Amino acid sequence: MKSVGTETTRSNAIAPPDISRYAAVRRSTTNLCAPLSPEDCQIQSMPDASPAKWHLAHTTWFFETFVLERWQPSFRPFQPGYRVLFNSYYQTVGEQYSRPQRGMLSRPSLDEIFDYRRHVDEAVARLLAERGDDSEMASLIEIGLHHEQQHQELILTDVKHALSYNPSYPAYAAALPAAPTTSTPLGWNGFAGDVCWIGHQGEGFAFDNEGPRHRQIVEPFELGSRLVTNEEFIAFIDDGGYQRPELWLSDGWAAVQSYNWIAPLYWQRGDGDWMHFTLSGLLPIRASEPVCHVSYYEADAYARWCGARLPTEFEWEVAAQSVAARGNFVESGALRPLPSVDAGVGQLFGDVWEWTSSSYAPYPGYQPSAGALGEYNGKFMCNQMVLRGGSCATPQSHIRATYRNFFPPQARWQFSGIRLARRASC
Repeated sequence: MKSVGTETTRSNAIAPPDISRYAAVRRSTTNLCAPLSPEDCQIQSMPDASPAKWHLAHTTWFFETFVLERWQPSFRPFQPGYRVLFNSYYQTVGEQYSRPQRGMLSRPSLDEIFDYRRHVDEAVARLLAERGDDSEMASLIEIGLHHEQQHQELILTDVKHALSYNPSYPAYAAALPAAPTTSTPLGWNGFAGDVCWIGHQGEGFAFDNEGPRHRQIVEPFELGSRLVTNEEFIAFIDDGGYQRPELWLSDGWAAVQSYNWIAPLYWQRGDGDWMHFTLSGLLPIRASEPVCHVSYYEADAYARWCGARLPTEFEWEVAAQSVAARGNFVESGALRPLPSVDAGVGQLFGDVWEWTSSSYAPYPGYQPSAGALGEYNGKFMCNQMVLRGGSCATPQSHIRATYRNFFPPQARWQFSGIRLARRASC
């Protein structure tokens, strides 16, 4: 069988993963599915989402296809048909099953998918024990682990979207005790601007779209000290924000009209007060929590309404370069954004992915990697907007200041929110 291309990172040094790290990441995925029934794992609520069962299989397919097929002696696939069923978008690997119809795959069963995971995990563990010093193989396994962490977040976002269609509003997990009822006042932090270095450099893992490191002119700017809250966004709604075309980009206003948006995704009125569906069921909205599940269009319209704008991804990175990547990530168990308690520029990491005004485009000098994994990022550099910082559903070890997430501007089912920026006042 023809082997596939292997490289999607640059020359940065990557510590070889060991068996315990591999097992921990893989175990985290199955743990996320533990609260789900087989029926929960089967459903697909929209073409952009995938069943949890498919995520479990696809992440396994990644290791089988890109690692075992190349390095395992006398490789034989677990099931030849899985090569098509669980290929996401790798054209150079071969045919893919229709993405909008993944929920139709009642077979293989969930138990068979877990058998598949065990089979591949045992084979990868043997390879790590025998050839863990093979830098090329170690690099591919590390890519696979970060790829799996991306799908861990997608399991939560996709399950939330699917459960929201159930009129009984079932909870994925019990709600944690209520967070503080107030957040820090919104302030502004100034940055001088300069010719700044942007992008990943040095040791540690990074996806290829985080480089090459390059210089970028950044004019003086100010950044909001925290994320925009539910209370602040409700003021926008109450002021007719969704009925005022002058606040919206043309495509955004078309989306408002086409989709009948009147509030963020999962919001609804309940006895005069706003409620929203969460991974802990239908709950009252907490005023001090960051607003979540808004599109780029909504974020941009809100920023215009309050006389500000969204930051560029370069401004965001300049602000984040000297900040530790700590925050409300999936490990907290909250599974929802929490109020700010930080001084200075807070909430840069975790809580919600922050929309920027930057389109997802290649950095100067960028070249997609050779082979199939060159399709991982570069082919999507069109009609997407960049988000930064991670969310309450992101694994903490997966995020860094140079990480570039990207989604279409109308996307709302991700944990996405708003940070304001403006030109420096002096």
